[in-house]
Formats: sequence, C-alpha cells, structure tokens
Amino acid sequence: MTDDAALASQFDLERLTPEFYADPYPTYRALRQHAPVKRLRNGSYFLTRYDDLVTAYKATKTFSSDKKREFAPKYGASLLYEHHTTSLVFNDPPAHTRVRRLIMGALSPRAIAEMEPALIALVDGLLDRIAAKDRFELIDDFASAIPIEVIGNLLGVPHDERAPLRDWSLAILGALEPVLSAEQLARGNQAVGDFLTYLRGLVARRRTTPGNPERDVLTRLILGEADGERLSETELLHNCIFLLNAGHETTTNLIGNGLVLLCQHPAERQRLIEEPGLIRTAVEEILRYESSNQLGNRMTTEAVELSGVRLEAGTSITLCIGAANRDPAQFDDPERFDIARPANRHLAFGTGAHQCAGMALARLEGAVAIARFLSRFPNYQLDGSPVRGGRVRFRGFASVPCVVEG
Repeated sequence: MTDDAALASQFDLERLTPEFYADPYPTYRALRQHAPVKRLRNGSYFLTRYDDLVTAYKATKTFSSDKKREFAPKYGASLLYEHHTTSLVFNDPPAHTRVRRLIMGALSPRAIAEMEPALIALVDGLLDRIAAKDRFELIDDFASAIPIEVIGNLLGVPHDERAPLRDWSLAILGALEPVLSAEQLARGNQAVGDFLTYLRGLVARRRTTPGNPERDVLTRLILGEADGERLSETELLHNCIFLLNAGHETTTNLIGNGLVLLCQHPAERQRLIEEPGLIRTAVEEILRYESSNQLGNRMTTEAVELSGVRLEAGTSITLCIGAANRDPAQFDDPERFDIARPANRHLAFGTGAHQCAGMALARLEGAVAIARFLSRFPNYQLDGSPVRGGRVRFRGFASVPCVVEG
C-alpha cells in the first residue's frame, strides 16, 4: 500500500492528528485519489471531489441541510440544538427561503457599495493604531476587528455593547466540531444563552425605535416581508446569532489567512504590491487555497450514487470544501498559490440555493482590508510562529504575531 493509500485508509474525522490540523491538504489529496467517498467509522461519508460536492449542493431535495436528526444526539435538548436547527444555514426550504429572502433584501449590491466608505475608514483607523505599535497581533488587532464592526453595524449593535460578541461566536461555532468535549458543550450552551438574553433586549429596543429596513438587517427581520410574512421570535433571535457568527468567523479567517499566505509567498505579495488591481482575484485565490470554512454537512433523503458509491437514504455526509478547492479535475496546478488565477470557481461560499448570503460583503471586506494593509505595510513580517485555531471545520489562526518593517 502506498503512503497516500494508507493515509486515506486510516483517515478518521473523529481522530485527527496534530499534523492534520497543521496541514490537512496531503490527507485531502490522498482521499480524493483513493477514497473520494470515504466511509468513516461512525457510518457517515466524507466527500472530497469537486463534482461530488457540487452535486450535493445543488440537489437540495436529495441532500438535505436540515440538522435535527444529526444534532439531536450531539447536543440533546439544549440551547445549542435549538440554535443550530433554527438558523438559516441548517434548514431546507421553505424556512431557509423565507429567512434568506429577508436577509438578502438588506445586502443588495447597492447597500454593500454604500458600506465601502465606512469600511475604508474603519480599516484605516485600525492601521493607524498598528503603525503606532510597530509590533502587533494580526488577528486581534486587525482581522477579527473588521467583521465584528461591519456585522455589528448591519444589526445596529451599539459600539459599547460589542465586546462579548467574538467570544460568544467562537464558543458557539466551536461546538460544531466533529468531536465535542463536555467543556465545549457547556461553553457553547452558555454562549447561546448569553447571546439570546442580549438580543431580546436589543430587539425590544428596535421594535420601539426601528431603523431603516433597507440598511438595518435587524429591523428588516423584525418587520418581515410586505405580504405580512414574519419570523417567529425564536427564528428572529437565532438568525441574528447566525449572522453575527457567520459574518465574523469566515471573514476573520479570510483576512488572516490571506495576509499570512502573502508572507509565505513573497513573489505573489510583491506581484500584488506592483499590480494592486489584482486584489479581487487575489481574494478569490485566498478563498480557494485556504478556505475559511472547510466542511459542510448534508443528510441524504433518498438513495443516491456518488463516484461509484451507493449512499442509502438517511446517510450523513461531510462535504470537504478544502479538498474540493484543490481538486486537479477542476483547477490547474491546484497546489500553487496564484493571485491571478483565472476562472476560479471555488466552493468557499458553497453553490446553489445555500450559497453564502453574505459573500459579496465578505469579498468587499477582504479586498479592502488586505489591499489597504499591504499598501500601508508592504514589508510586514511574521514575528514568530502563527498559531492555528485548532479547529477542522473553520480554518484560520488564533494568533499571528507580526512586526511592521519599513
């Protein structure tokens, strides 16, 4: 048995090694080649080929996003179960369609374009503070500060009330990992409870003093559609949590991963400095090469065959976005980081009906943050080893010490 074949044979999502967390891509490559529809020890399947993921994303009736059956044994009758089975991403139509339509109304191209001046001001203010330090922490001082402010603004969270948002988000999303400790479960449930308590007060204030529904997502969710269709209180609160969590984690990782990648690929960094117009394709390549969200999940509702493997109805599957985004059947020379890669149809935001509702906003945040950072600090360097976040579902850094040079 070759090394790659052995790596694929031994892979178990519930028994991951430190080497995997540091660099999962050799394992993903082995799985794509030797076991693209890999049956895991718990009876679920792990998909790594691009075409199989696209099939699962687009066949929404066959591959359900509803997580009630999957999450019941994991969370029990808890607030985490209530949250993760109510939020937009883990539901099928019509619930998914209703919530997505309300959110998208406040994330129109015009609304996002109007956010750019305030976003530039936010980024420049953070860069001013970094310049005064010389040494800085890339995640805490920059990458995580941007989406918290942007999503906080969208929901109208007062600035002096935003401090706990990131910790709540990390605790709730951390509970989505394949293996969950008692401590993670308790911390996640506590975070949901604290978040709900805060949001009940925020929603009560917004009902009394509504914002502009064309710009204020919370007001739009409260008011509902013109035809009178509204979210229940539970749907409203949990989808506010989802928006803050999803908008924070993935964009933080996009910015952090991108600036670390540019440090690790100095030729590409210099290319972007010399050709700043490449920032849009650079963001797409960062999303492909180090996908912020690495895993998704579906449940089959009927028997289906993928890559020659028959999956029965009721089979739990994991969609490995990180593997699909380096599939050589879709991408030329996929292990190469190329900021000008053409026709980059990556799956970092999914595809089909569940494609990320906030992807245009995330792209704007990533482009503004990385371009302005690089323009201000073209010679920045790592000041020690970056520390990964220790999660498999979301790939990013917990800490990246840096120094400003030049």
